[in-house]
Amino acid sequence: MKRWRTNAALASVGAVLFASAAVAAAAPVAAAAGCSVNYAVSSQWPGGFGANVAITNLGDPLTSWTLTWSFGAGQTVTQAWNTTLTQSGATVTARNVSYNGAIPTNGTTSFGFNGSWNGSNPAPTSFALNGVACTGGTAPTTAPPTTAPPTTAPPTTAPPTTAPPTTPPPTGPADITVNSATRYQTVDGFGAATWIWGSGTWSTAETQTMVGLGPNQLGLSIIRTGISPESGEWPVQVNALRTAKSYGSDVKILASPWTAPAAWKTNNSRINGGKLRTDYYDDYANHLNSYVQYMRNQGVTVDVTSVQNEPDWHPSYDSMDWSGTELRNFVRDHGWRVQNTELMVAEAVNLNYSYTDPTLNDATARNNIGYIGGHLYGTEASGRLGPYNLANQHGKPVWMTEWNLHEADGSGSNIWGNPSNQTVWNETLDDIMRTVHRSMEANWTAYIWWYGKRYYSFIGDGESAFGTTAGAPLKRGYAFSQYAKYVRPGYQRVALTKSSKASPLEVTAYTGDGKTTLVILNRSNSAVNGAVVQAPQNVTRAEHYLTSQYSSAASQSVTVNGQQVTVNVGARSISTVVLTH
Repeated sequence: MKRWRTNAALASVGAVLFASAAVAAAAPVAAAAGCSVNYAVSSQWPGGFGANVAITNLGDPLTSWTLTWSFGAGQTVTQAWNTTLTQSGATVTARNVSYNGAIPTNGTTSFGFNGSWNGSNPAPTSFALNGVACTGGTAPTTAPPTTAPPTTAPPTTAPPTTAPPTTPPPTGPADITVNSATRYQTVDGFGAATWIWGSGTWSTAETQTMVGLGPNQLGLSIIRTGISPESGEWPVQVNALRTAKSYGSDVKILASPWTAPAAWKTNNSRINGGKLRTDYYDDYANHLNSYVQYMRNQGVTVDVTSVQNEPDWHPSYDSMDWSGTELRNFVRDHGWRVQNTELMVAEAVNLNYSYTDPTLNDATARNNIGYIGGHLYGTEASGRLGPYNLANQHGKPVWMTEWNLHEADGSGSNIWGNPSNQTVWNETLDDIMRTVHRSMEANWTAYIWWYGKRYYSFIGDGESAFGTTAGAPLKRGYAFSQYAKYVRPGYQRVALTKSSKASPLEVTAYTGDGKTTLVILNRSNSAVNGAVVQAPQNVTRAEHYLTSQYSSAASQSVTVNGQQVTVNVGARSISTVVLTH
């Protein structure tokens, strides 16, 4: 991403002449014009790319705008949104559409486009707004007068002592009203898993993309990793986990075992289930503790340690079978052995309460755990994508610790390298993002996706058959970042109400760090323009970022008026509104 921004002095000159008792008319003040442009390539694939363009007006308010630039390497625009865009040779002209022509002083509007390239794809080096070069400063659009300053001092009459009226400007009815007095769960975070088996892991740069809070970074705050039954395999993930902890902000590590060592199990195998023999319960607890202490010695705090991944699923890969009663007995009698971490049960396939109720109903066992975990597979169909009342009663946060969905493969494997593929976007918005929203409404405190690095996931893995670039953010990652990057650990979900105009929108609101943050899903085919958000207190700054089929975490224009903020919510999109108080 490149920014073009310099500073120039704002020139505004007037002359006031006093002669005898008469006052001459002042010279006209020059109108100020100026702008800066943020041009960012949001994604790139062989022969194509997507870009977001944000215009900041540094001059007098505008009622319409035209932005021009030239491509230097023969790039061609193929599709655009939030603008009327034409191209003649290398010259590109973007004009406002009906709803985004007005840009106040220091206001920002944005648009996006897809394009084609061949050989190279350098960013444009200069832009002009309404014919004025965007240098990052302002200048008068008419020459200032050269009249000499007056020789007579202006009158020294004191200003009136009556204070100006303090009545705020009129406000209209709100479409989304945030009620911060009614509070729900405290959010622990949003995350994804590293590789569980083999030598694959995230590089330092890939880990930074996952957890960082900068441009084209995703802001994950939970990383899930596996506990191998073989201690010799533990070092594989150390660098990625250590990088996540040091580079990210408040990043938590969840460690999940798939199986105990084969010799401790009834089937003498790592695979196909098999139970942990009761005479090895203490050894297994010591095994989990050894992993936690090993990681601590490597500079990695393991915040949460699961007792078992999917105790109700016994596939022909690493797995181990437990009942709810057996899990209770283990954490009741041996949970204390696992130090410097919080234990979690039970990561059942569909948050099956029979695997967690026994522990929650036993005071000793309950006191030895910190979290309840479950996977999303089948949870909605079984009616458990909702509040877990017993866990809430005992103050045990509920984490959704795994889900994986990529049925869009059926439309062709190469679709994953195209960030604007409609099938991929529909699955991302209607399935994945919808379930994140519902998880938050269910008072769950974390949502953790399966592998973060995969062709169908948050960053590409470079598999040529699927067309992704290793380490490059994918559309699904940008969509997930609308939660992860802006709803930070420790934020608390709060209540809200909606008008009929906002009824198509699925919205959750959060407070933390002196901010009110709203995540808005618009899964309808129509935009909701001019939506008024009523904040609980005055807003000093507002930001709006949107991901859709054609945009990736693109900055949007926003209007602030006291406690109200007006935004345009695009059709088929997920967006985040961040209000600073």
